[in-house]
Amino acid sequence: STRALYERNMEKLVLPVFASYTLREISVRKVDQFLKKLASTKSYSTAKQARTVLSLAFGLAVRYDAIRENPVRDAARLHKPPSQTMSLTLEQVEAIRHATRNWRRGPGVPGPPPDGQLEQIIEIMLGTSARIGEVLAIRRCDVDVTVSPATVRICGTIVSPAGKPTYRQPHPKTQKSTRVVSVPSFAAEVIRERLVVVGQEDPEHLLFFTRNGTPLTTNNIRRRLRAVLADAGIEGVTPHAFRRTVATVLDRASGPDLAAELLGHSSSKITKEHYI
Repeated sequence: STRALYERNMEKLVLPVFASYTLREISVRKVDQFLKKLASTKSYSTAKQARTVLSLAFGLAVRYDAIRENPVRDAARLHKPPSQTMSLTLEQVEAIRHATRNWRRGPGVPGPPPDGQLEQIIEIMLGTSARIGEVLAIRRCDVDVTVSPATVRICGTIVSPAGKPTYRQPHPKTQKSTRVVSVPSFAAEVIRERLVVVGQEDPEHLLFFTRNGTPLTTNNIRRRLRAVLADAGIEGVTPHAFRRTVATVLDRASGPDLAAELLGHSSSKITKEHYI
């Protein structure tokens, strides 16, 4: 949740630097140097998150008359580096598919072979443009293969709060991004394969799950994907690259508005800036 994120950022980023100062000792210059250092040593995103929690804390102090002005207000603006939007070519997608299908399946590989869910998840990401958490949250009742083309309702996401069990949240990243998408035949085929696996289960049962029947975590899938791609010598591909790939393909075929609608964005501005 947002509150947990704020608490974590305050504890991990802000307090180690500012805990020994009194409120009045924290000047605009100190805040400025702290944020610039964070942006250069960590990332723009980390610095921006630290700025947010600092500003909220000082805003509260101002309201309680503990200090007169919020020093974060006058700190220099953080300049966002140009977005490195990565969209995959068809050749790269095929190389990823090949690497995933063949990972740890050759003769002489110790241990049981992979369960096949990773390559199926990749196909659903490519077929729906959904976020990784949204794909892992698809239930039996969210898919319909009786219509042509088959459809998937994106209406939840998988959440892993710190120190608590992973669970399915009953709406996607934003409340407004609930959507029904028609999927291409390669994704419909995977859905049918998963329906065979969960055919006797409750309609609310997830299509993808662990050996214990619990939700898969997004970190688990990211880690597995990294391992597969590292073995295949493919670099810089994250689950989000599949989402950007679909956005780019759709933009070329039908323009940014359709891409935004499929991705669940409220306007095509975000789609154009960060995905296409």
